[in-house]
Amino acid sequence: MLDELVTVLSRCKRCVVLTGAGMSAESGVPTFRGDEGLWRKFRPEELANVDAFMANPELVWEWYNWRRQLMAEVEPNPGHFAITAMEKWFEHFTMITQNVDGLHRAAGTKSILELHGNIARNKCLDCNRPFEIEGEIDSGQIPACPKCGGKIRPDVVWFGEMLDPETIQSAFSEAERADVFFSIGTSAVVHPAASLPVTAKRQGAVLVEINPERTPLSELADFRFSACSGELLPSLMDALRETSGGGD
Repeated sequence: MLDELVTVLSRCKRCVVLTGAGMSAESGVPTFRGDEGLWRKFRPEELANVDAFMANPELVWEWYNWRRQLMAEVEPNPGHFAITAMEKWFEHFTMITQNVDGLHRAAGTKSILELHGNIARNKCLDCNRPFEIEGEIDSGQIPACPKCGGKIRPDVVWFGEMLDPETIQSAFSEAERADVFFSIGTSAVVHPAASLPVTAKRQGAVLVEINPERTPLSELADFRFSACSGELLPSLMDALRETSGGGD
């Protein structure tokens, strides 16, 4: 089946890749449920929302600083690097991710739409202006936005918040024009991201699913691989290189 997919890909010009938590899990990204200590007392839903931040911003920032420290120990896996290599194979390539860990950027992928933001970035709670600072945010002295005075928060999508309209619009636009659409390590149940591969399929794209677990998308996929991305994607790239006679 891999050889058949390689043949199909050789005719494709526009490729879109959607990744979810399963891909990050292969790199050892923790679930942040908190196995021990203070954070075991909280569910993510209780901290990752506007109400929690307004009520106790110090506590929320302590949690995010802890998460960022854990993230600093995580590195891209072979699947991330394979996607970076894949980006060079198509005339037009778009990487869409539901993950906030920044691992795709760390692996060198350039064209990325981060649907849920990036945990390493900050922004103003009130005006959404990006805020850059070296080092971690001091939870006891949370900076104020230099433009409007609002509190600085992590630049991620919290529970109850809408996705950035420009980002999700761009994602659907790319899905509608894709020749091939990869759904990798995502449960395909969280909307609106779950609608992206369906949209691509309806517009005529070849749909490829890479996931050890079956999902609602599995029956729609033209190619389904019950495998981890870190194993399957490097093999796919090797096969593409062999077909083309080498190259990067």
